[in-house]
Amino acid sequence: MTAIDTKLELDGDTYKTLLESTRAIPWKIDWSTMQFAYIGPQIEELLGWAPESWQTVQDWADRIHIEDRDWAVNFCVAQSKAGVDHEADYRAIKKNGEYVWIRDVVHVVRKDNGEVDSLVGFMFDISERKRTEEQLAALRRELEELSFKDGLTGVANRRRFDTVMETEWSNACRSKQPISLLMLDIDCFKQYNDHYGHLEGDQCLKRVAKLVSLAAMRPRDFAARFGGEEFILLLPDTNESGAYKIASRCRDLIAGEHIPHEGSDVSKYLTVSIGLCTATPDCGDEVRAFIEMADRRMYQAKQRGKNTITND
Repeated sequence: MTAIDTKLELDGDTYKTLLESTRAIPWKIDWSTMQFAYIGPQIEELLGWAPESWQTVQDWADRIHIEDRDWAVNFCVAQSKAGVDHEADYRAIKKNGEYVWIRDVVHVVRKDNGEVDSLVGFMFDISERKRTEEQLAALRRELEELSFKDGLTGVANRRRFDTVMETEWSNACRSKQPISLLMLDIDCFKQYNDHYGHLEGDQCLKRVAKLVSLAAMRPRDFAARFGGEEFILLLPDTNESGAYKIASRCRDLIAGEHIPHEGSDVSKYLTVSIGLCTATPDCGDEVRAFIEMADRRMYQAKQRGKNTITND
């Protein structure tokens, strides 16, 4: 029997045997000395540290992952001082340097006068649960990303655009900064599909989506597929002059690809028509009217001969 065993304050060998046969790891800390009165032998199988090496609260703290140590120690000490039972999930360092996820369930034992006498609790290995949670979280993130991504081109879809547009519109209302929108439509795309086939049409959309994204150079510039052969560029904190430069860059990038378009009545290569709209909105202005204005100007560009930018 070790020195720690002699400190054990449990009712009988049967109770001790029962505790030490479970996967949960029982422990007890004397509050006045901050020393372990007991820790179950299962701790060595889980973490590699022998029970006799768990002498003080500092031993426990030192064996918490450095990224979890401060908050876990501060939280548990504060709750214990307040006499509040609590739980904490943290990464515990194994003797070989690896770590496992622990759930520490703590019960505060009080003296007759209400002062804290000791802490007793159980440590549970929740590593498998954490791995499952992380996998589920990654899956949720992937599903969320897919729900906001256009399945064909890989750029953001209309749903994602609507969300970002609302946010940036609200930001522009508060900051009184201009916001610009470019609505792009591939010229004569029906004729492109008729001439080259829908599979080539899909490849064309992918190429245009990539080029539109390249035109959106700043971190908050946002490109999306609006629907069909229409794409949209949202440009926060951008005045009309700046937006026109980006629209020109976008048109030049697409023209520079020299994507053949034998069915076009504009050029032998693929072109786009762009509607440009800029506003410095007031709170209460509707974002829908702003989007509709960009859409109307895009159609005006079509009516003016295509392969052009319209901002009036």
